[in-house]
Order: sequence, then structure tokens, then C-alpha cells
Amino acid sequence: MSHPRLEFKAVTKRFPNRNRAAGEGDPYVTAVTNVALSVADGEVVSLIGPSGCGKSTLLNMGSGLDLPSEGEVFVDGERVTRPNEHVAFMLQKDLLLPWRSIRENVEFGLEIKQVAPAERRERALDLLDKCHLSGFEEHYPHQLSGGMRQRAAMARTLAVDPSVLLMDEPFSALDAQTKMVLQQDLGRTVSATGKTVLFITHDLIEAVALSDRILVMSQRPGTIIEEFTVDLPDRADPMKRRSHPGVGQYVPKLMELLHIGEAAA
Repeated sequence: MSHPRLEFKAVTKRFPNRNRAAGEGDPYVTAVTNVALSVADGEVVSLIGPSGCGKSTLLNMGSGLDLPSEGEVFVDGERVTRPNEHVAFMLQKDLLLPWRSIRENVEFGLEIKQVAPAERRERALDLLDKCHLSGFEEHYPHQLSGGMRQRAAMARTLAVDPSVLLMDEPFSALDAQTKMVLQQDLGRTVSATGKTVLFITHDLIEAVALSDRILVMSQRPGTIIEEFTVDLPDRADPMKRRSHPGVGQYVPKLMELLHIGEAAA
């Protein structure tokens, strides 16, 4: 395995307990505890676990939007102490600016980095073409479907050419067919560009289809309890991987670790 692009070393994160009454109870709530994980250059790692186990908290710390209470986070060997221009964050909501065209939304991060207008435009148009949005460059977000807006958000994320992509359930709000199309786009794009990805999902088949490894978290306070290497071909082609008979060996194990189905038993 190549050197880690993203690394968490013994990371714990606590937040003030907002439900603490009259000085009773613990002053802090521990979201994650003693998390150690690394994502190698060009690797896609999915993070799964129960709701509220701290997955998004880890991504916030990886991006520099929040800092650990204990432990350290590193990107390319440098300790993360603030938002890092080498890291890009993609969320469940597209968060496109409604007063800007799709092209202008994709150019937004490049404007902040003071890239020349001609280069911004060229890069935005190229990415919109790769994300199957040619012909919609001058449309506004309200004129596009949810799937198209999320494609635009992916183009905006890639435009700043980050080393690391942090993705927090980016396809969960989409219908099943649109979700699979975007998974395919992501798989091909990541493989072509060699991006490093830490991807949160509750969709176990999505995790298997997209990932080199899957990390499973416990209930809060979250920590890594299991790791699976996805030993299947065609990571660049998630649709093809979905149909591989080997997918069936991973999903039941993941369901067991997450206790899915026990409540109905």
C-alpha cells in the first residue's frame, strides 16, 4: 500500500453536553473515541455504522472544519489544524448557489483560489462535459433535476483538484436509478484521476460497489470495530461490480456487524 493521504491517529472528539441540567450528568458527550484509520493514495474507503456514531464528525475533522479533542489528523503528512485546500467536501445536499449558473457554481472554488477567468471557464466546461451536463452550463440550479444538481456539485468538488475527497452520503437523497448512474460516474472519475476518497454511506451495496476497503464503526462513542478489504474486480465500474456474485459474501457480514435485522427477529 502506498503512503497515506489521510490519517487519523488515536482521535477522540467530545462536545459540550447541551442536555446537561443543573450541573447533573456528564459535562461532555463523546462522539468518537480512539479512532485510528488511514486512507492510502488513490484508495476509496467507505465508512459505515449506526446513525449518530460519529461518521460525519470524522469527516469534519478530516476537512479541518473541526479539531480533535485528543489525537491528530494528517493530510499528506501535515497535521490538520484548519480547513485545507487539498481536501474537498461533498455533502448529501448539493448546496449550489441559486443566483449563479451551473458553470459559475463549478467555478466558485477556483474564484476563491484566484484562478484566471479563462482557465476557470475552461476547467468548468470540461468537468461539466465529463459529468454529462453539456448544454446545461448556463442553466440555474432550480432548472435542473436533483440528480443533475448533484452532478454539478461533483463537478464543483473536483474543479479545485483536491488530493482527498470527503463524501458524506452524497447520493442518499436520490432515487435508485439516479443513484446508480452517479455511482458509476464517481467510480470512473476517481479511477481516472487517482483521487483518494473517504466515503460515508448507509447503503451496504454502494459501499461494496465503490470501495477498496470498508470500515465499520460501533455505536456512539464511535470507534472502528472491523475492516473489510473488498477483493472484487472492476472498482472503476460500480455497475459491473454490483452484479458480481462475490458481492453476496460481504453484505451479510456487514449486516451482522450493524445488527441489521435483529430487531425484527
